[in-house]
Amino acid sequence: MITAVTQEWYEQIDKARYSLQSALRKQIMNKTAKVGVIGLGYVGLPTACHYACKGYKVTGFDVSETKVQSLNNGINYINDVDNDELTQFINQNRFTATTDMKQIGEMDVLLICVPTPVNKLKEPDISYVKDVGEIVAEHVKEGTMVILESTTYPGTTEEYICTPLTERGYVMGENLFVAYSPERIDPGNKKFNLSNTPKVVGGITETCTDLACMFIGKTAQRVNGIRVAELSKIFENTFRWINMALVNEMTVLCKELEIDIWETIDAASSKPYGFMKFTPGIGVGGHCIPVDPYYLLYKAKELGHRTKMIELAGDINDGMVHYSYMRILELLASKDKLMQHSHVVVLGATYKSNIGDLRESPVVRLLERLQGKVQKLTVIEPYAKEIRINEQIQPVAEYDVAILQNADLVVIGTPHTCFDWKSVHDHASLIFDSKNVLEESGLQSDKIAKL
Repeated sequence: MITAVTQEWYEQIDKARYSLQSALRKQIMNKTAKVGVIGLGYVGLPTACHYACKGYKVTGFDVSETKVQSLNNGINYINDVDNDELTQFINQNRFTATTDMKQIGEMDVLLICVPTPVNKLKEPDISYVKDVGEIVAEHVKEGTMVILESTTYPGTTEEYICTPLTERGYVMGENLFVAYSPERIDPGNKKFNLSNTPKVVGGITETCTDLACMFIGKTAQRVNGIRVAELSKIFENTFRWINMALVNEMTVLCKELEIDIWETIDAASSKPYGFMKFTPGIGVGGHCIPVDPYYLLYKAKELGHRTKMIELAGDINDGMVHYSYMRILELLASKDKLMQHSHVVVLGATYKSNIGDLRESPVVRLLERLQGKVQKLTVIEPYAKEIRINEQIQPVAEYDVAILQNADLVVIGTPHTCFDWKSVHDHASLIFDSKNVLEESGLQSDKIAKL
């Protein structure tokens, strides 16, 4: 039996709950919500700038004093962030960085953008998310919306974000709002960015999803449930991972069949439906594609299932570094050169063209194989000052035709557009073109070898 006192108590709770939701909606609508971004790396800093550009006052949180000091001094370390724009945000007091996690309690919206790497055994490292979950639970205030953006397996948000919050008495969807919306930042992509790329959003409750979609805006792609959102990002990149493995496997086969894989791909791409173009390479790099599938693999094993295609794709993609190494041996041998007596030059070492990100770069793994095996190894990488290979610092040289002329083999690792391909073609005596850029530039000769 519900007494008048009990009824009044329920009404007060409903009123308080509605008041918190209403207040946050209003703050989002008029851009007065204070936004906090935890993690100021390749995802976090562009995200912080995106919301500062939309009119919010943004505070960036990071454990690195160096990063925080650099940003507050207007020194940018991410290629996708415009230096002038960042300086403007700082001068207008629309962005500031801090290591003081207590300020989390002043935020109305929190975006978690911390790394989710894999260890040497290809197992997920959720420690960053777990630590942040505890920190947020310690400092967050009632009525705040927390959105996890780090790529991870289904169940992470509930386990590492919601659990610490509920243990402190918060009720999801009532006095705290939690959602998951995976980042879709493609470093160096000038066409698609945070302003025009659809963003999957799933909340713990319908109210959480509503508020998260409202905050994210027109790019929000609503899904039913937080686990759908979590799985969607891993599925996206696993799809690419598997197709990359297929084309890499075909590359090895085409070499044996003496068929040009690049011409084969172009021929297949002429079909206007049912085919998606993927190209081969030394391997697969970056912070997403070579990492995310292993999160799904880990979760499947936890449930007693095997994801055979993911495992096989990993073997094939990882094996391309060895295949490329063997091709280098073959090419040097064709000129009667032994590796230990050869000078090898590698053009480009980052995982992707026109950016400075070396994370999970297959070219770096190839350099690890070459280091100590060749008489001289020269790396020309315009987007990095130095490269750490086998715990040693590999100096980076500036492009010089004299270096190419003195090389026994020039390997095109990462085809940055700043490289003058005609100059490379004209001055190198033997070229291993792993990305087929020379032929695509209209340059063909017997001294060019493809992957």
